[in-house]
Amino acid sequence: MTTVHDFSLPALAGAPVDLAAFRGKVLLIVNTASKCGFTPQYKGLEELYGQYRQRGLEVLGFPCNQFGAQEPGSADEIGAFCEKNYGVSFPMFAKIDVNGEHADPLYRHLKKAAPGLMGTEAIKWNFTKFLVKKDGTVYKRYAPQTAPRELAADIEKLLAE
Repeated sequence: MTTVHDFSLPALAGAPVDLAAFRGKVLLIVNTASKCGFTPQYKGLEELYGQYRQRGLEVLGFPCNQFGAQEPGSADEIGAFCEKNYGVSFPMFAKIDVNGEHADPLYRHLKKAAPGLMGTEAIKWNFTKFLVKKDGTVYKRYAPQTAPRELAADIEKLLAE
């Protein structure tokens, strides 16, 4: 059975990151953008990370430019924006596609494991969130408009398992 731990992706700085390194952690995987109406969610994501990191939560950000070209920057620009404006300290990855023929294999897996409303697999917009159990299986998908704080109860549940 394929799990999130079977994938490897480049970090924002370019070095490959094997997601197996996060085995035993609860993961919150989010496709992000710097020029989106939901961009202020970086603050909420960072707050969750700060609150639960010591207990085993990792937030993983995946910049994506597929929705309204709202992530046009380079890796350096994205990193500087996230740090300066939101104090992002959680791992950020290289820009990827989440839909279409060039969709990253991780996102193909996430969408299949946790389809959206009415069974659709397509990611609708930036800041779609996936919560992943410690064993790498996908627990749940959340809509872009779901504020990060609304995930706290589910995160608590998975951290306790």
